[in-house]
Amino acid sequence: MRHFLRPLIALAAVVTIASAAPPNIVFIMTDQQSADALSCRMGDRYLKTPALDSLAARGTFFSRAYTPNPLCMPARNSIFTGRYPHETGVTDNSKASLDPSEFVTMGTYFRRAGYQTAYFGKWHLAYDEAAPKAHGFDMLESGHLDAENAAHAAKFLSGKHAKPFLLVVSFLNPHNVCQLARDQSLNNGPIGEPPPVAQRPPAPANLAPPRNEPDTMTRIRAGYHANPAFPVGNFSPERWQTLRWGYYRLIEKVDAEIGKVLAAIRAAGLEENTLIVFTTDHGECAGAHGFNQKTVFYEESARVPLIVSAPGQKVGRVSDKFVNTGADILPTMFDFTGVPQPAKLTGSSLRPLTTGQSVAGWRDHVVVQNNMSQTFAVDGNVPTTEGRMIRTDRFKYCVYAHGEHRESLVDLKNDPGEMTNLAREPAHRETLLAMRERLRKWGVEHHDPLIAEMLADDVKPRPFAILKTPKNQKG
Repeated sequence: MRHFLRPLIALAAVVTIASAAPPNIVFIMTDQQSADALSCRMGDRYLKTPALDSLAARGTFFSRAYTPNPLCMPARNSIFTGRYPHETGVTDNSKASLDPSEFVTMGTYFRRAGYQTAYFGKWHLAYDEAAPKAHGFDMLESGHLDAENAAHAAKFLSGKHAKPFLLVVSFLNPHNVCQLARDQSLNNGPIGEPPPVAQRPPAPANLAPPRNEPDTMTRIRAGYHANPAFPVGNFSPERWQTLRWGYYRLIEKVDAEIGKVLAAIRAAGLEENTLIVFTTDHGECAGAHGFNQKTVFYEESARVPLIVSAPGQKVGRVSDKFVNTGADILPTMFDFTGVPQPAKLTGSSLRPLTTGQSVAGWRDHVVVQNNMSQTFAVDGNVPTTEGRMIRTDRFKYCVYAHGEHRESLVDLKNDPGEMTNLAREPAHRETLLAMRERLRKWGVEHHDPLIAEMLADDVKPRPFAILKTPKNQKG
């Protein structure tokens, strides 16, 4: 199934090369933005994102796009290599180094194809920034504030380009929501004082833990709430309202910087021959089930915004096809530019979906991976576990490597807030087994041995893996 678009890609490449110069690519990323945290998705009562709204109005918004792993380094290294986290081995925010010959980056692919390559903003990739031969970017400026990154991008766009370019603009916000939850200073600038409680966004309807949740998640939450780095365990509904108000202000701040990049594209006359892709690395729970930040499989954390604006596209579309940003973004870029897709990359191009085509055989599920070790325990032991999630049109199934009850099954059609785990209910046994089998098959097809290990022996209980000290990973 994974190769069904190859003939279409090859044909598109021929047409592109024959009819016009290869398009430029501008790839814009934010950090920690939930899928519907745009005013074109949730309305503008609490949040206004005119720049991203304008991009969605002339692009394709993928409403079922999922991160490969809801944490910074695993997601980013997957997106930039087109390989899943279980392939790269980057499954948490620990320091890592990837072999650039095996895990070729986006920059290297397009540099080899004759593109000028530039990167401005947050890095968090497992490559030496000082080694262009490893990461492929001719120009690289990291560690700056969002406004500086937008300025660098605008200057680059206004210059002369003798050949097509790949420009990556990687913004930090709304990641400052992490500091906001800890009452720390915000390095991308203040957001002002919140209005009266009645004018703040409501606390999430799914603030409570799910009924019958896996004890895996119960223990992870307890450790998370005990960690001084994540002081949300005693947040009142009103405190969550304040956090969500601040989260939306941070999104508005980064939207303004994105607007400067889009304006620079227009001013340079590049819209008609530039592919613009916008996404984020992962979402933000903002109170869902008592969590802030990410790492967990809840929709607020795992589902992400993705907009693909094709060169010259002027009509907005929404696609509900399942997308994995780690697998599918690079193939999409290859398809639009005529760069051949390597066999090791198993994702599919989104290009046909941006034109509203009905694509036969598109996947009917999406798989997400995680490694939860961002916790702390009062007794000095830190529970940690890995997991896998598969989502279909109606159901989401999650299984974890450790715990007494290691599975969850949610009916997203009737329970979009994921408030009830159906995994142990006899009436849903058939669905549970079917979802297990779907995940098992994916694991075989994609060479992910942890899936078979987790599903062995009818998912019998397994003791938690215990760390003696917390891995307080920030990212």
